[in-house]
Amino acid sequence: MSGHGTPIPMRSAKCGPLTGQAKVPGDKSISHRALIFGALAVGETRITGLLEGEDVLDTAKALRAMGAEITRDADGRAWSVHGVGVGGLCEPDDVINCGNSGTGVRLLMGLVATYPFAVTFTGDASLRKRPMGRVSDPVALFGARAVGRSGGRLPLTLVGAEMPVPVDYVTPVPSAQVKSAVLLAGLNAPGKTIVREREATRDHTERMLAGFGAEITVEDTPEGRCITLTGQPELRPQAVAVPRDPSSAAFPVCAAILVPGSDITVPGVSQNPTRNGLFTTLVEMGADIVFDNPREEGGEPVADLRVRYSPDLKGVDVPPARAASMIDEYPVLSVVAANAAGTTTMRGVKELRVKESDRIDAMAVGLRACGVSVDEDHDTMIVHGLGQGNVPGGAVCASHLDHRIAMAFLVLGMSAQAPVHVDDGSPIATSFPDFEPLMAGLGALVTRESE
Repeated sequence: MSGHGTPIPMRSAKCGPLTGQAKVPGDKSISHRALIFGALAVGETRITGLLEGEDVLDTAKALRAMGAEITRDADGRAWSVHGVGVGGLCEPDDVINCGNSGTGVRLLMGLVATYPFAVTFTGDASLRKRPMGRVSDPVALFGARAVGRSGGRLPLTLVGAEMPVPVDYVTPVPSAQVKSAVLLAGLNAPGKTIVREREATRDHTERMLAGFGAEITVEDTPEGRCITLTGQPELRPQAVAVPRDPSSAAFPVCAAILVPGSDITVPGVSQNPTRNGLFTTLVEMGADIVFDNPREEGGEPVADLRVRYSPDLKGVDVPPARAASMIDEYPVLSVVAANAAGTTTMRGVKELRVKESDRIDAMAVGLRACGVSVDEDHDTMIVHGLGQGNVPGGAVCASHLDHRIAMAFLVLGMSAQAPVHVDDGSPIATSFPDFEPLMAGLGALVTRESE
């Protein structure tokens, strides 16, 4: 599947019980960061479980263009990164194309902001609509300059700081990408760079920086979380085992909850508390999820999930404080909410408006077309559930070049009364290249319309 070529219309239909083991891909956030920190260490970093989706491969290409040596083992089991050290990146010869990846482009912009050279970034049609000012503004404090299209959009050229200075930055919105971009910029600046966030966001960058040997402290204060990084460290190469992605696990998990008779296991899923808001919410709604064999892998907590059909789902109020820990999972949560009894209210979700698509609008329009009543405002989405198995379905839903929208509507079709069609499933390859065979292996009826 390619997220950049011909549209791939898809459909999903009501199926028998989903059973078996769902080995979802490696965590996307951790995969990007493992490549970046490997490129900044001196020596060889070995990565197992790397997500081989287009987003991550685009980040690998970008790092190669800046001097890192990145190869995949012949047997495909591991990746090797020979890093150049902090301060050792070189100016790329060509434009850096980040494809569909907001994470990739924002982390890379932070990374190069404190190098004395210029890098031009671009991406696909979806990425070129997304705001980059949230990264170009804070990296300007280090001395970098960004020149882009109106609204700070791609294509954008970032001219790095000749003499970077450390920064003390308060994040204006809860965003792990912005926090991480500032910390990455701080790596090649002298002194201490400080990031303060009022609401805790996913903390993979902090965990991995510590693992690679950076001097970093994280302190919870009355004003929020305060992260202090000492610049210009020598990072040590690591063996990184990437846990399975909770955002990808969300799709087979929610499908199993909705399809009668289902009983699946999803092994080795990250249980990082800054990422597990969806699972907390599903359990509150009455989902049958058991967290077996909790353990730690690669500095991250993981568990094996056992998920069974859950006939008595109830609508809930999802608190705004939980939004940062499940921001990518709201599309598929809204599908579960459509099948619950009563109303599910999701507050504090305005960040969804600036993802790969306006995810609130995309889900509201598609759910309404499938017979579900949805209310929305700038920062809230309210789904009026119809109860298990009562969603009419039958509509063609637009994916808006957004992998999570496409997969969410395909999950909806697995329990709806009539098949649900998605206008373009090609973006799924950016994060979950094996989605179709994995779901088919569990018993789902997901097909391409041409078949």
